[in-house]
Amino acid sequence: MPLPSEELRIGHGFDLHRLEPRPPAGKGKPFVLAGVNFDHDHGPIGHSDGDAALHAVTDALLGAIGAPDIGQLFPDTDPAFKDKNSMAFLQHASELVAEAGMRVLNLDVTVICEHPRLSGRKDEMIANIAQALEIEADRVNLKGKTHEKVDAIGAGHAIEVHAVVLLAPDTV
Repeated sequence: MPLPSEELRIGHGFDLHRLEPRPPAGKGKPFVLAGVNFDHDHGPIGHSDGDAALHAVTDALLGAIGAPDIGQLFPDTDPAFKDKNSMAFLQHASELVAEAGMRVLNLDVTVICEHPRLSGRKDEMIANIAQALEIEADRVNLKGKTHEKVDAIGAGHAIEVHAVVLLAPDTV
């Protein structure tokens, strides 16, 4: 039975991280995306682990329930979140969604970066997100795009992620 549209909630999340060479040449952290470690000579600059995919998904969930955003809940001025695994942020957002009486219908994530290529690791990334949200993997879509060598993302100096989530009341 379809749900009335006024009960559905949509959220959009966005994250962008500058990428720098890994030590000793730079300050880039290990390249982690949706909880998957990639062998890459550049890594994100960020207070936590810099997982842009999980940051965007977290913000999408928080936005859908009208909660404070990831920067308000986990400020980069708080040493407790220094190098923190971003899966903790996602799990907290998932708990808030459940407390709000909602459940994830589906999630769509777009990762924009020149390198590394994501195609060989997409299933792992989807599985990590689905497990954290306690949903079936077929409710999560993730795609990788490039910026065709245009701007900072296209030059490999940044990564950008968008996430859109659709929630419905949890009537189970």
